[in-house]
Amino acid sequence: MGGDLLETADALWTGALAIEDHHPFEQWGELAELDPSTAFVVAFANVSGFATAEGLVLVDTGSPFLAEWCHRAVRRWSDRPLSTAVFTHGHIDHVFGMDRYEAEAAEHGWPPPRVVAHEAVPARFDRYILTAGYNAAVNRRQFRVPDLEWPTDYRYPDVTYRDRFRLEVGGEHFELHHARGETDDHTWVWVPARRVLCTGDLFIWASPNCGNPQKVQRYPLEWATALRAMADLDAEVLLPGHGLPIVGGDRVRRALTETAELLESLHDQALALMNEGARLDTLVHSVRAPQHLLERPYLRPVYDEPEFVVHNVWRLYGGWWDGNPAHLKPAPEAALAAEVASLSGGPGRLAERALALADGGDLRLAGHLAEWAALAAPDDPAVRAAHAEVFERRVADASSTMARGVFGWAATGSREAGASGGEGIPADGPAPEH
Repeated sequence: MGGDLLETADALWTGALAIEDHHPFEQWGELAELDPSTAFVVAFANVSGFATAEGLVLVDTGSPFLAEWCHRAVRRWSDRPLSTAVFTHGHIDHVFGMDRYEAEAAEHGWPPPRVVAHEAVPARFDRYILTAGYNAAVNRRQFRVPDLEWPTDYRYPDVTYRDRFRLEVGGEHFELHHARGETDDHTWVWVPARRVLCTGDLFIWASPNCGNPQKVQRYPLEWATALRAMADLDAEVLLPGHGLPIVGGDRVRRALTETAELLESLHDQALALMNEGARLDTLVHSVRAPQHLLERPYLRPVYDEPEFVVHNVWRLYGGWWDGNPAHLKPAPEAALAAEVASLSGGPGRLAERALALADGGDLRLAGHLAEWAALAAPDDPAVRAAHAEVFERRVADASSTMARGVFGWAATGSREAGASGGEGIPADGPAPEH
């Protein structure tokens, strides 16, 4: 069971298949049995299962959208009661589906399953309830799912821990370790008797999601430290939060250490420039990820991007001001756009120049001019059409889910505004209704 999945994982590692054609966040629909008591469900956010004498241990339980499918996949593999679920972190794609297992326990008279997580997970759930509207807007934009509704009902953990936790189930122990990385509440799990490592989202078969431009702070250096600690364990199997398993000690070690090396390089370059007094603009356009690492199939920038990680290093150490004195107390963006448009001969001229720059391949500069034109003349169909075209080209040029989501949202907004005579989504307004 799951042989095809493991064969695909091997082909991705060797380069026989391109990761761009097998995006780690777009793979789901199969269960791989690593051995009779260890299973892995690939389901956007993955679920790892361990059968013990006292029941199942699951590492993560699925998203609001695929939890039912994950539950069915687990139940096709094993009918044992669920003893314990470990949440690797509080992102919603990892923490839903417990209600199905709890209903089974009640129906069969089994002991109710417990949830174990880091002590910061409840605070994350509280924040998600507080900011449900914002998170809905952000994730509609990021994943281009216009009808996404952010959940406000969460299964809080029964047991929390701070640094390390030894979980005993069925005579086996599972070592839980806290690490700040993609989140402040992250747990990675080591199963020593099986030599299996569950990384959660500390490894995702992509350049680390350490710079997400619409989400809260990430922690690159602590993330790298956790990866190196995991590499020292000599695991034989790595079960990631997204993407496919890695089998073989040498492969596991290389994947973890090279991911750490990438994060360390970005962090150290950015911090060195900050210590020289550089602006954020200098960091963004000077720091470069080692090319040999970006060429690895498991470090391609298909979800997040190294450039965005630089922003998070700045935010971690330097605050929100980017070093440009005009940005400390700026004019409204629309006022700046109107002034630039006036100086250049009108919004139409700005839009024309944006298209010319895009034709010449300078999509970054074209984006600035197109946005100014749309802010200066939000009701002009021709300006909106130019704005949409520039950002559609940016979508086509982008490698990452993050960039494509934002650029696509901008283009869609202008297309809808143009079709409605300027009454659609403003260039700086909310995403259309993750």
